[in-house]
Amino acid sequence: MDASLEVKSATCEVHGDYETKAAKLLGKIVHWSDCPECSAIVRTKREAEQARIESEERQRRLESRLNQAGIPLRYRSKDFASYIADTDGKEKACAVAMEFAANFKKHSENGTFLVFSGKPGTGKSHLAIAIAQEVMTGGTALYTSAIDAVRMIRDTWKRESAKTESQVLDMLASIDLLILDEIGVQYGTEAEQVSLFDIIDKRYRDMRPTILLTNLGTSDMKKFLGDRSYDRLREGGIWIKFDWDSQRGKVAA
Repeated sequence: MDASLEVKSATCEVHGDYETKAAKLLGKIVHWSDCPECSAIVRTKREAEQARIESEERQRRLESRLNQAGIPLRYRSKDFASYIADTDGKEKACAVAMEFAANFKKHSENGTFLVFSGKPGTGKSHLAIAIAQEVMTGGTALYTSAIDAVRMIRDTWKRESAKTESQVLDMLASIDLLILDEIGVQYGTEAEQVSLFDIIDKRYRDMRPTILLTNLGTSDMKKFLGDRSYDRLREGGIWIKFDWDSQRGKVAA
């Protein structure tokens, strides 16, 4: 079969004149090419949508594999736009969180630890989840309580467990961003300290960013986690104090 290439001028209503091409097969034009700039825009949108779909699928597989709900559905509307920064302290906390999300690639390379400490209801979870929402546009994140993370490890000690402790630690270390809430709510037993240290140390050694949310101050945090875990937080860590009253139940004017 003889085929030839036809070329002619065409005009795009948006981008102006361009050269369009078409294959001619058995004397018939197969298809004239579209405006290259329009085609590039469509291709970019298609690739972005595909990347979003693949990212969401990775997140679904992650949550299924860990048998965890991840970010609770109730909290998935928490983002930076809905955070009310009406004091200097809140503005600073929000700025740190936004910087962490915007420069997540850099923090991934550095394995940054971010600690939000303060009373319940001061917005720690809100900002942590807002960061996670940003990370999940191109990566994976897991939001869980510290006791649930410890329980994941302790469940491997059961004879009927399908996973080993190393496998659970590897899974927790593979997540792009791990958020551990309620640090200090546990009993603080030696076994819990060891399990938390294993999680923190694994992510520290693998250079994985981690966010810790706690009601404890620095001295109580050190006592609860132990010297080894606390030292991991001090090295390259960022500590933000949410030292204001609970905002729960308050309506913005």
